[in-house]
Amino acid sequence: MDLKKHIRTVADFPKKGILFYDISTLMKNREAWKTAIDQMADTIKHYDADMLFGVEARGFLLAAPIAYKLNCGVGMIRKKSKLPGKIISHSYQLEYGFDTIEIQADAMEKGGRAIIIDDFFATGGTMTAAIDLVKQLEVDICAVACLAELTSLKGRTKLQVPLKTLIAFDE
Repeated sequence: MDLKKHIRTVADFPKKGILFYDISTLMKNREAWKTAIDQMADTIKHYDADMLFGVEARGFLLAAPIAYKLNCGVGMIRKKSKLPGKIISHSYQLEYGFDTIEIQADAMEKGGRAIIIDDFFATGGTMTAAIDLVKQLEVDICAVACLAELTSLKGRTKLQVPLKTLIAFDE
């Protein structure tokens, strides 16, 4: 199945000049959604991860069913002030300012194996920040996995861990 055909592009969203890739059209098609989850799980199963961390918010949608399929835990990487308990924070620079992401300090046992999941990989800024955040838990980050990658942005060059994707878009 060509999963790329199930992702809608929306011009000028959320602001003028941005081309947004909408995975809701893939998710509403049960065969496409199941294929995407199954293929992502197959792509990362050999890492034998203990935990998958989904990046807010669409990363949650992917991480949870993949974690279920791989029989591992699932955790959340959220925007600032969205998680209870003791929190670890990481601030990072965006093209247009700064952002902060957080994870619960007890999200995973030290020494475990983790994979970070998101929907799209573009410039690598958010994913690099997520890697830096999860490293503070003192775990091994085996890989990162995304449904799709915007290859022309060359964000992959910023990563120190393997990146697994199913779909490539060139802008």
